[in-house]
Amino acid sequence: MKVDFLFSDDFYGMNARELSHTCMHLLCTAGEGSLVFNEHCYHIVKNDLVVIPSPHRAKNLAAAPGMQVEWFAADYKFLQNLLPSNNYSIGGSISLNRDPVISLTDEQARHLLEDFHRLRDRMGDRHLQFYHELMGSLCLTMMYDIFEAHSQREATDTHTDRTAYIVKQLMALLSTGISCTERDVSYYAERLNVSPKYLSSTIKRVTGHNVTSYIDRHTVPILKDYLNDERLSLTQIAERMNFTSLSYFSRYCTKHLGQSPSEYRKSLQPK
Repeated sequence: MKVDFLFSDDFYGMNARELSHTCMHLLCTAGEGSLVFNEHCYHIVKNDLVVIPSPHRAKNLAAAPGMQVEWFAADYKFLQNLLPSNNYSIGGSISLNRDPVISLTDEQARHLLEDFHRLRDRMGDRHLQFYHELMGSLCLTMMYDIFEAHSQREATDTHTDRTAYIVKQLMALLSTGISCTERDVSYYAERLNVSPKYLSSTIKRVTGHNVTSYIDRHTVPILKDYLNDERLSLTQIAERMNFTSLSYFSRYCTKHLGQSPSEYRKSLQPK
């Protein structure tokens, strides 16, 4: 059964198959343990936070006697849609794919547990009209607390190899908003003087995601901004975003917004 949100203190339950579509946030509160992720073994001790998209990829879980954890998992796409495309989340997700463990201070761990508990305490309020908006705001608080701790770790981390350079340059290109009109992988490969195959394999290897997913993550917020502007007709938006036809534009919206352009605009109207 697919779940939107789940809280637990079961270390061995973190890689259950039904959580494969989620992003896992696990905090060790006592003792120690280990897991294997992306073919690397990670040792976890008190105040270590583990952030893993698709946690079923974590293998060989091992907990020493006395290990205690608390974790919160949420639908991965739901979390991604909460943040603007040029947010620290993109660079952070790349880094966490390389090393998913962040060592927190006592204060940071306390704040994160408070975030977990607020989410846990409101998970059952599905009867509320704005349930997902409420959970989204609480998830944002949790993510920004994580970003703060993660940014301190990355401040001393330098990467100068070729693959890291390619990833950095792609993200710099996308942050300019160029994906509004350019959404083909071949365009970015040409700008970076590499082949589309090399660009695709490099991004996938370093980040765990494909190039298209990053292009779309930058494009969708632009699309939403245009659709939110009632002065623009759907034809004008399609032309501005360089779609070859209105039908292609509509298919793109349906795929990434779950609604056609006209349906999305109707959903913005007061009920």
